[in-house]
Amino acid sequence: MRFMPQSLANVIIHAVFSTKNRSPTIVGEVRPRLHEYVGGILRGMECPPIQVGGVEDHIHVLLRLSRTLTVAQTIEKVKTSSSKWMKGSVPEFAWQNGYGVFSLSQDDLDAAISYVQRQAEHHKVHSFQDEFRTLMREFGLEIDERYVWD
Repeated sequence: MRFMPQSLANVIIHAVFSTKNRSPTIVGEVRPRLHEYVGGILRGMECPPIQVGGVEDHIHVLLRLSRTLTVAQTIEKVKTSSSKWMKGSVPEFAWQNGYGVFSLSQDDLDAAISYVQRQAEHHKVHSFQDEFRTLMREFGLEIDERYVWD
């Protein structure tokens, strides 16, 4: 009996990016629809969405990365496609140029899901910039604030 080779991967990432200049344009009923749309983009790329959430000026995306795509390809497609879709409801909509992406272990997943689900509560106290700085510190990354807040 001959077996077929199999390539498997479980690369879990947490992506975060904001609207351009943190403009509060993800509001009202468009927010849950955007989150669903982003999930659909990811499914189409064979990157199963785990949790998508956020508030009026940014989004968090937990996903399993396809074994055939890079992080950059995945985020570029999500941002480009969702930006075009958002412009149908909010003509001035745009994402920031950059993003933050962090790797998660399977053991981190439940806490990350809960964190994304609690974004509205979290941002009653913390700004996006403070949250992003904290994530960078937690994941051992340094940012140059001259370029990260476009």
